[in-house]
Amino acid sequence: MTTRLGRVTCDLTISLDGYSAGLNQSEQRPFGDDGGDGWGDKLHAWYAAAEENRVELDRGTAAKAFIMGRNMFGPVRGEWDRQWNGWWGDNPPYHGPVFVLTHHARDPQPMDGGTTFHFVTDGIEAALKRAREAVGDGAISIHGGATTVNQYLAAGLIDELRLHIVPLTLGAGTRLFDGVPPMNLRQVESRAADSVMHLTYHVLP
Repeated sequence: MTTRLGRVTCDLTISLDGYSAGLNQSEQRPFGDDGGDGWGDKLHAWYAAAEENRVELDRGTAAKAFIMGRNMFGPVRGEWDRQWNGWWGDNPPYHGPVFVLTHHARDPQPMDGGTTFHFVTDGIEAALKRAREAVGDGAISIHGGATTVNQYLAAGLIDELRLHIVPLTLGAGTRLFDGVPPMNLRQVESRAADSVMHLTYHVLP
């Protein structure tokens, strides 16, 4: 792995069998068949225990720039036929530049609170380059979903992997590590909370 100016991290909540979302994702059920309401009420239940999980929640949005796949940004497929601005309302939680991987060009979308969505059509390395240009030596988060994380892991472009494992299984869906070659990781931190296990790994060369 090459030396980079700032750490490239990833925070991802997964089921015990490794899925970040179930099958049949849609606008009405963004997490698909996720064992609950389709909006992650069980998969992301630990978010509601904010005080117990404050450190992990704060780390998840502490990066200076974020990269996500188009499926995480929203349900619109193909050409941008409507002005979809993400799941997070007018003031998304990122408060910085967010680079969305897509095959279809679109002008940047500024939002309240300092978030601007930029749409990148030329691949994962181009998105990382643009994020680095935007924040210099600031940290960059590969924010999901699992398909995007898998691409960055396979390319050796993530330094630190933070997993939040919840005690349920989904059986099928979008799974972390699919298509990723064997890796060497060093566990540097673990903490059990009531509804989740937080694990942090450094990705070794």
